[in-house]
Order: sequence, then structure tokens, then C-alpha cells
Amino acid sequence: MNNKSPADPKALKARWRKQLLEARLRLEDRLARNDALQRVMRVWLVERPDEVIGAYWPIKGEFDPLPALFRWQEAGMEADALGASRRRKIGLPVINKVTKTLTFHRWYPGCPMEEDAYGIPKPKDTEIIEPTLLFVPCLGYGPGGYRLGYGGGFYDRTLNELKPKPFTVGLSYTLGFLPDLEPEPHDVPLDAILNDNGVVWPLP
Repeated sequence: MNNKSPADPKALKARWRKQLLEARLRLEDRLARNDALQRVMRVWLVERPDEVIGAYWPIKGEFDPLPALFRWQEAGMEADALGASRRRKIGLPVINKVTKTLTFHRWYPGCPMEEDAYGIPKPKDTEIIEPTLLFVPCLGYGPGGYRLGYGGGFYDRTLNELKPKPFTVGLSYTLGFLPDLEPEPHDVPLDAILNDNGVVWPLP
């Protein structure tokens, strides 16, 4: 996928999206890659002070961040018993149909869920929370912390509006790396990117 930039960058991104999605859905070692990225997430979270984290419900072969976050939440609840921290919260995105932006509603295992307009499960009637850390799914990612999504622009619009802006972390498999990915004016770079090999942005 090391294609050189054509005259039409949108056409290149569309081709990348198709190639990466097909490759991700065909992954034969998905379980091993999931386990590896779960471990990377858990280690990375140890040093973070956050108590409210936003994530996503995995679709189209995306990495599932929720098991690692549930373990993070359990660790926080254990710390509560010792009086060391407050209860930790996890949020999942809900799309505002008018503004095409995302709000994050509290999620916990077993909470009531419903499908949004795109058929993606979302929490039903749970409180809105404001994450200080946001895990973002990446179909692809490139130099400088830039991500390739599905083209809807939901995260870019949301991050441009959130005040204060949460610390953003992209999650992807190694196959998503696009060395020739160049940002467009509206693209918002991520603060960090993790893949199944470890931390790939910022560079060490």
C-alpha cells in the first residue's frame, strides 16, 4: 500500500480504505494480534491519571478495546476500596444526527444497548460523560500521528469542538501503517498511536 500520491488524493484514500478493510477482515492471526494489543493497552494505561475514558464499539474487524478498559476499570474500583482513587468510567460514542459529532455515554458490561442509525450498538439512556482520554479506531495511520478513518469525519468534527480536548490515542493493527498518508487541512493529529507491536507514535 505504498502508493505514491496521485492527482486525486481522495481517490487514493478511497483505494486505501478498500484495501485495508479487506486485509483486516482476512486476518488469520486476529486473536493473537488482539491479545498483543490488549497487553500494550494495559501497560500503557498504567501511567495515565485519567478516570473517564472514551472508546468505541468495534465494527468491521476493528480491534476491541473494551476488555482492556474493563480491566482498567476494575483496577480503579479496587483502588476505591483502599481510598486511593475515584470510580473509573468508560464511555462509548453516540452520534448527533444534526451536527454529525459524537457525545460519549457511560458504558459498563451488561448495560442496556440499542443500535444507532448506522447499526452500531450504543448505550441506551446512560449518562453523558466527558472523557479526558479518548481511544480512536484507525483503519490506517501514518507519520505525524494522522489516521485514516472511514471518511465520515465524525472524530475530526468532534475533536474540533471538544473543550478541553481529550488526549487522543489511535488503535490499529500493524498492517494499517501508511507511510505515504498525508493530512488534509481538516485532519486532527492523534496524540499517540498504539498497535500490536507497541507505541508507534510519538516516536521514541
